Order: sequence, then C-alpha cells, then structure tokens
Amino acid sequence: MAEESGQEKTEKATSRKRSKAREEGQVAKSQEIASVLVLLVGMSVLYVFGYLFYPQALKLLEQHLSFEPISSFGKEDFLAMLKHNTVSFFLLLLPVMGAVFVTAFAANLFQVGFQVSTKAITPKLSKVDVIKGFGRLFSLKSLMESLKSMVKLTVIGTVVYFAIKGEMGALIKLHNATVAYIFLYILQGIFKIFIWVLLIMIIVAILDYSYQKWQFEKDLKMTKQEVKEEHKETEGDPQVKSRIRSIQLQAARKRMMQQVPKADVVVTNPTHLAVAIKYDPLAMAAPTVIAKGAGLIAERIKTIASEHHIPVMENKELARNLYRLLDVGEQIPSEFFRAVAELLAYVYKLKGKTVR
Repeated sequence: MAEESGQEKTEKATSRKRSKAREEGQVAKSQEIASVLVLLVGMSVLYVFGYLFYPQALKLLEQHLSFEPISSFGKEDFLAMLKHNTVSFFLLLLPVMGAVFVTAFAANLFQVGFQVSTKAITPKLSKVDVIKGFGRLFSLKSLMESLKSMVKLTVIGTVVYFAIKGEMGALIKLHNATVAYIFLYILQGIFKIFIWVLLIMIIVAILDYSYQKWQFEKDLKMTKQEVKEEHKETEGDPQVKSRIRSIQLQAARKRMMQQVPKADVVVTNPTHLAVAIKYDPLAMAAPTVIAKGAGLIAERIKTIASEHHIPVMENKELARNLYRLLDVGEQIPSEFFRAVAELLAYVYKLKGKTVR
C-alpha cells in the first residue's frame, strides 16, 4: 500500500502492527548478544570446572598420543575404541553444551520474550521469487550483515594472529614437553585469546543490537494512510459509525414520540424546550419523564400533544430543570414534586380527576 500510494513511512508503528509483526516472528534482536553470552558462559564453565575436565581430557590425549605399539588392532577393536572415545568426549563436553544451550535460549528470551511463531517458518512463494531474492541479497540489511561479518573475521583473525605470533618462541620448545604440559599450555593460550575476542565481541554486540533496533523500528514505520486504514479496521469507519448512531437516534426518537400521546402534561419554556410527563399512581412511585426535546423535537412534541388534546403548560424554570437533569424514563426528584404536583392538579381538575 505504501509503495502504491507513494507515501513515505513517517508514522511510528501502532501496537496492533507490532503485535502482528511479533506473531510473524519479526522482532528486534541481535545474534551477536547470544554469541557473546554463549562464549562467556562456555568458557566460564570450563574455567570454573576445569579441575574436573582436565584429568579426563588429559587421559584421552595420553591414550592417543602415547605412540605405544599395538599387538593387534582389528575392525572390532577400532569400533570399540571409536565408541569409547565418542562417549567419553560427549560426556566430557555435556556440561558445557548444556550450559551453552540454556544460555542461547535465555539470551533470545531476554531480548524478545517468549513467543512461538509458526508463520516465520511457513513456506511462502515470495521466498522463492528470484527477483525479490536478488533484492534481499543486495539490500542495505544484507550489506550491513556482510560488513559486520567481515569486520568480525578481520578483527578476530588479527587478534588470534598476534596472540600466536607472540607465543612462537614458546611453541618451538614444546617438542620436549609432556602431554600434560602441552595441553595446559594450549588451554592457557585459548583463554588468553578468548579474553581479547570477548572484549571485541561485546563492542560488536552493543553496536549490532543498536543497529537491529533502529532497523526494526524503521521497517515497522507506517504511512499516514496505513494508520487511517488500521484505525478504520479496529475502531470502524467513522462515517459508518456516524450513520449507525444516526439511525439509532432516529429509532429512539420515534419510540419516544410514540409515548407522547400517553402523557398527562407537556411542560415548555415555552419555545425551545418541551418535557412530557406521565403519572400513573398504580404503576409509578412518582411522575416520570416519557419524552423531552429541544428545538424542532420540542415543536414536534407540542404538536403531537395538541393533536391528542394533552395540555401544554408553560413553566420556564421547571422545563429547563427537567430537561437538563433528567433523561427519558427517569422519575421526577423530590425537589420538583411540588411544582409538578401543581401542574398535574390543574390538569386533573380540567379532566375531572384528582391527584392521589
């Protein structure tokens, strides 16, 4: 719609559009934050529980780097060794993998909250459209992702290069060291590289999240026409609602006018207001307003009253108070009993009735 109308997206997204975008899996999140937390937690688990991992990992290394002669080694021996090493390696890394999995899940949950969306993975023909595919490939978003990946690889590669270069002298001397020493040296080098990489990744994650948030808000922006159309969908077309209210008001006035012939008296001010009052002592606790109106409606009430020989009495103050304070169907309050009773008494006297 925005493209067809040529309007710019200048309006902030409404809560309804944000909700629909969330249902479709469109949220503002940075994969770099998850990556940083995964690295941090994974290496922290290794560091804290290293005293448990180290003996087992060292044992596996010594078994395969001892170069001891093997008397016989057949197919069954190979499969048994492969199974043993696989299980041992899996059990060794299980705590780390568990911590990493929980962290990755928590990182996304922290950014966007819990939301299950099947629409994000639902097959769409637009996703296999070649032209749109090229458009996405060369879009600003793809360019930024490529640039981000290049910067990450360049910076991390540079850090690793200089870290290894600084250890070249020590690496040469490792040929006479024991397996345990070599393994410990490698772990220390990994932790040193990890600290530098983590610091860089934190900066990248902060910048990436800021960009993703900005891009998300930009993509969600709406045109003025889209806001109007959404308002119509949620609140209804103002013209239609106005027409409905008009019809309802006309129906209410028609019902009200049908009650006027049942009135005992109509009080006026005398030109602008008219209030029709009825009192049935057997069914009502007090006189009741059965119709009221101003202007043309007041004239119509007086006309109907005259046609049905209902007395029309002038009392400016009473007419104004009843019109202002009471709705149709409400009983006269006690402070107006005296004034209304006098009118009814006069009317009943004309008709030969008495007020009870």
